[in-house]
Amino acid sequence: MANNYKKGDKDTRPWGTWEVLDAGEGFCVKRIKVTPHNILSLQSHNFRSEHWIIIKGEAVVTLGEDKLNKKANDAVFIPVKTKHRIQNNTDTDMEFIEIQAGDNLDENDIIRYEDVYGRI
Repeated sequence: MANNYKKGDKDTRPWGTWEVLDAGEGFCVKRIKVTPHNILSLQSHNFRSEHWIIIKGEAVVTLGEDKLNKKANDAVFIPVKTKHRIQNNTDTDMEFIEIQAGDNLDENDIIRYEDVYGRI
């Protein structure tokens, strides 16, 4: 098992920010903020599944071929190798908790298919 995240890790991205709240063997918990009218890349992961819980605002989640409207207290499960993305179409910040689970947790385990910021 490999987990390259540690509590306190954080980063600023074109769409907002993320911070690791906790990490251990086989899991990582992030708090992710998506600023107004921004969208993450359409992506998948080979080694991890993710559980998302919206904690603030409203989100549009792409899960496979489906688009789901989610709000605070709603949850989404993203299986390994499933294409997914989240976007904030509102005028206020949207935040969610992401729980990653898997044998190999690494920021490089991202396969991008579409990205409005040119990161493919």
